[in-house]
Amino acid sequence: MPDELSALPDLTAYEAVLFDLDGVLTPTAEVHMHAWRVMFEKLFADWNISRPYTDADYFEHLDGKRRYDGVASLLRSRDVEVPWGEPSDPPSADTVSGIGNRKNDVFRQVLENDGIAPYPGSLALVERLRAAGVPVAVVSSSKNAEDVLTAAGIRDLFPVVMDGLIAERDDLASKPAPDVFLEAARMLGVDPARSAAVEDAISGVQSAASGGFALVVGVDRGTGAEALRDAGATVVVDDLSAFVD
Repeated sequence: MPDELSALPDLTAYEAVLFDLDGVLTPTAEVHMHAWRVMFEKLFADWNISRPYTDADYFEHLDGKRRYDGVASLLRSRDVEVPWGEPSDPPSADTVSGIGNRKNDVFRQVLENDGIAPYPGSLALVERLRAAGVPVAVVSSSKNAEDVLTAAGIRDLFPVVMDGLIAERDDLASKPAPDVFLEAARMLGVDPARSAAVEDAISGVQSAASGGFALVVGVDRGTGAEALRDAGATVVVDDLSAFVD
């Protein structure tokens, strides 16, 4: 992408920059993918679901969505419907909420055992923006966002963290709806039409684009540059170091 990279916009010129977390700031997508696979493979075996779980299921049904919405979407793809339940359901409950909580237990265990570090290029960009006085925020569908940011040692860099807990509390629609990005902009006190959003998931790019952000940066961690552009990304890079180098 040499032509695109030579014409990258100056992110310090925007009113604010809002970052997705998983796959943009930290490589938590790998931890999430592992946790989802472990949980669903066991669930499918216990429930005699013959069509196996694959990585394609993660990208189509889970990536970028709130946990319970992702569970419901994936089960629906196997013609399985279970009660939604409540967020307080125990991980043993055979409800959408219980299954989502089951996966979260696996995720937390992996995070606790292995820890996590931010992408160096992403950290460098955030530090450059802060030095220039540009407000930054995290916009994540994950209820574990605070834990991940703390584990990565970067929680103090972000005055606003719009996460899955806030989305659930305020009944905000999951990405690809624009609700979470718009709420994060409101919390930060900025205008989306003068701000930039950074995403690596198709649903996240769609969310920011439909929210009217002036610039939507797609970070291609494997989704594919064309797919991100088709979803609404203004520019696509392989790593956020491209904005710093």
